[in-house]
Amino acid sequence: MTGRLLLTFNAGSSTVKIGLFLREDGKARRIGKGMIDFRHKPLTFHLVEGPETFDVPLEAEGGDVLHEVLDETFGWLAKHFDLDAVSAVGHRVVHGGDRFRGPVLLDAPTIEAIDALSPLAPLHQPQNVRLIRAVGDLRPGLPQTASFDTAFHAGQAPAVRRFAIPRNLYDEGIKRYGFHGLSYAFVSAELARRRPDLAGAPTVIAHLGSGASLCAVSGGESHDSSMSFSTIDGIPMATRSGAIDPGVLFHLMRTKGMGREEVEDLLYNKSGLLGLSGISADSRVLLESDRPEAGEALDVFTFRIAGEVARLSASIGGLDALVFTAGIGEHQPAIRRAVCERLAFLGVALDDGANAANAQMVSTPESRTKVFVIATDEEQMIADETLAVLGS
Repeated sequence: MTGRLLLTFNAGSSTVKIGLFLREDGKARRIGKGMIDFRHKPLTFHLVEGPETFDVPLEAEGGDVLHEVLDETFGWLAKHFDLDAVSAVGHRVVHGGDRFRGPVLLDAPTIEAIDALSPLAPLHQPQNVRLIRAVGDLRPGLPQTASFDTAFHAGQAPAVRRFAIPRNLYDEGIKRYGFHGLSYAFVSAELARRRPDLAGAPTVIAHLGSGASLCAVSGGESHDSSMSFSTIDGIPMATRSGAIDPGVLFHLMRTKGMGREEVEDLLYNKSGLLGLSGISADSRVLLESDRPEAGEALDVFTFRIAGEVARLSASIGGLDALVFTAGIGEHQPAIRRAVCERLAFLGVALDDGANAANAQMVSTPESRTKVFVIATDEEQMIADETLAVLGS
């Protein structure tokens, strides 16, 4: 294979998505992808190479050190790709704090600075750092870059980023950061590419997956978002609560004696669709269920999404376009329909046939607000930013 390869890692709290890109003519073109899901034992590496798919069981068990998992994964990748041609590795890093407002080349001090932000994203940041260090140990000398989920939101106005708490806490970093920034940057650019007439228009993007949030975009920039200081805030998610009255937490600690770890586990792992339904965290399972708890969970989910769309529209002075993306947003017409029905007052009119087919545009020609379904590609953003850092 001519040219050079780029490798990208998109680490979540329990999965790692891997992208392989061919570097040609100053651009990155995807040639393969894979995923490791740490929720299943034994670990399985799922690799897609063109039309072929491979499921490979891994002997490594994971844990706090990912060297064995990564070494074994590199071994399987080498059976299908020339890993000696890899010229750089790009990583998604969830939290950049106030320091990292764009992609960076990684060195020891930078990695330490990223690790120091782990208290702000305890589910994701440690996994990001473990991967970076494992790659550095296994492939010393190979350039690595970091792309930050918070960077897209870094230009939001202070009125958006501030909580109504003492000013010194804001200065210490307790503020609204926003997440899923790589997804929003990709989808915003893709909407502008497909519909130049909407480039820069007031738009709300709904990234609906296991983790879910919304972002208000105008002029191609983030102006507001539903997630804030942590990845819990905003709308309900698969197992995360979304926004909750802090008084509820005080009540649980006072009357039930719950400690910090119990409360954290409750909000991150036992709430959201799982907690609401008592059935499943998977919206597909809930859509197929005839139990009233399933329907109620989905009602709360779509009600909160629609409410957030309306709030974010106020942040950007209107709504010309609404975009659904990520797993739920791209593939579940019933969720999109339930949200859009609540937004008729904003001029949203859904085309049922186009919506059922997961078409690119799912609103009617008469709809004042245009509604789109656009597949996100965070790995492409990481690859593009890696090239930007290193030079194409």
